[in-house]
Amino acid sequence: MTAVRLEPFVPDYASAPGESLRETLDSLGMSQADLARRSGLSPKHNNQIIQGVASLSTDTALAFERVTGTPAAFWSNLEANYQLHRTKQAEVANADDDVEWVKAFPLTELRRREVISAERDPLLIREELFAFFGVASRKAWDEVWTVPAASFRRSKAFRVDDYATACWLRFGEREAVQTAAVPFDAGRFRRGLSRIRRVITADPEVWEPVMRDECAKSGVVVALVPEVKGSRAHGAVRWLSASKAMLQLSVRQRWEDQFWFTFFHEAAHLLLHGKRDAFVDYAGEKGDGEEDEANLFAQRMLIPAEEEPRLQSLRTAPEIRLFADELRLPPGIVVGRLQHDRIVPFSFGHRLRRQLELVEEPKSASSGSQ
Repeated sequence: MTAVRLEPFVPDYASAPGESLRETLDSLGMSQADLARRSGLSPKHNNQIIQGVASLSTDTALAFERVTGTPAAFWSNLEANYQLHRTKQAEVANADDDVEWVKAFPLTELRRREVISAERDPLLIREELFAFFGVASRKAWDEVWTVPAASFRRSKAFRVDDYATACWLRFGEREAVQTAAVPFDAGRFRRGLSRIRRVITADPEVWEPVMRDECAKSGVVVALVPEVKGSRAHGAVRWLSASKAMLQLSVRQRWEDQFWFTFFHEAAHLLLHGKRDAFVDYAGEKGDGEEDEANLFAQRMLIPAEEEPRLQSLRTAPEIRLFADELRLPPGIVVGRLQHDRIVPFSFGHRLRRQLELVEEPKSASSGSQ
């Protein structure tokens, strides 16, 4: 059965209040001179309103209500709609740059995720993008998304699509602002990470709710958002307010070991680094001081320092399984670490590694754009 959705009619035109005023005077058999005497407004001003030269104030709307019997709200709404229409028309007349701006976004991906419609008019797409990002203009978009992006940790190894990254971050932000969390508590967060560490050998159906719950109880919202092609981001952290943080993960390349390393790496940024900083971490990224700190934190959460000598000696699948069982780790995490450290080749141990997949939930009809 095909569903029919009713959409409100929004005309792409607006009548000037003067046109309706002229028609009203004609129907009443009233001249402009009569209107001037009865309203107390000058004939020149009334004529300018009729010609569309002068705007119609609320005082004038009230005067016209008393003279013509047509409610002041009618005249005020006409004026408001007319001015809004003129503003939109002025934007259209100066929108050549916006057409190129719209083309820079991953439109096919955004249509698939139902952020924008099948509409092909770039100016209408622009309005949908403004609504998605929660901004009123290109200038505002730059202030909210381009300027802060300069503080993100950026990939030096790959070309990163800034527009795709902005879309991916916005998906996470929209999810996070709708999720309740208590004020951030660093001590509680550290304890929560230890609890999460204890369940990572379980299936995602078990560890995902534990991860979300422990983080939310610490003031951190976890957003699991599929990668937007071109962003190349594995994870990101941002402070949405002074007391609420977002930890966003993409499951890029889907390997379980990369997912957990990224999770604890991003958690380290929240614990060790400033609230003014925002981090987007990419595949193949070389570390700096803060990245190295986050890497070491993640390594130690997964494999304690005292186990490093034994880790370095592992060479066979049975040895890896035994080591992983003793540390309560999925064996794929051990394989991933050995590959990273070049102890085993990247072709080794793939049967011990598991892949994860983010399943996008259907978009609810009531979901809004925060």
